Amino acid sequence: MEGEGVEVRPLRQITGEAEFNEVYFTDAPVPKENLIGDVGDGWRVSLTILMNERVAIGGNVRERGTGAPGHLVQLWKDRNLTDPVQRDKLLELWIEQETVRLTNIRAAESREKGTPGPEGSTSKLYEAEINKSSYAFGMELLGYEALLYPRGYELTQPDLDLDNETFGFADTQSLFLRSRANSIEGGTSEIMKNIIAERVLGLPSEPKLDKDKAWRDIPRS
Repeated sequence: MEGEGVEVRPLRQITGEAEFNEVYFTDAPVPKENLIGDVGDGWRVSLTILMNERVAIGGNVRERGTGAPGHLVQLWKDRNLTDPVQRDKLLELWIEQETVRLTNIRAAESREKGTPGPEGSTSKLYEAEINKSSYAFGMELLGYEALLYPRGYELTQPDLDLDNETFGFADTQSLFLRSRANSIEGGTSEIMKNIIAERVLGLPSEPKLDKDKAWRDIPRS
């Protein structure tokens, strides 16, 4: 990352942090011993990395009641909420998260037998959408307090806490903003839906006019 011709430009997120970067390679020399796979086989290598990233994002087997549902339950208790309609919504989200957790347990057992498959895309897609719904509901529970952002928007270094899946955030507002990235990182939700449609359901793929063209021959803006 510190080599000649490598430039890293942080991408500032709506949380004020910069977890993601644009990386530019300008005439960057790469030693032959650093080659992974065969020449011309880069897409297969990249796809394997992406499949593992999707599993890392959406396929973790957390303890029961942790993550987004645990945050909502704690928020409910701390604020002494009693609205029955909101309680039903909380239970619905908790059950959906628990369904994902149990599904991830089964998928993890299957992955021990080989390379991650399309099931990583399924769990990643569902986890992203459930997280967004959960923290959006958390903002609803906050009421007018949801309009406040306690952390400020200054550009800061990320404080990731991957074990607790809070990314260093304890407040609902930050978790709500951070959850927006769940449907982008590791492949967008739209891409996940295409993968599931083609590789799991066996549906026809979208037309790919550039499938047989080299990258250098593909028109770009």
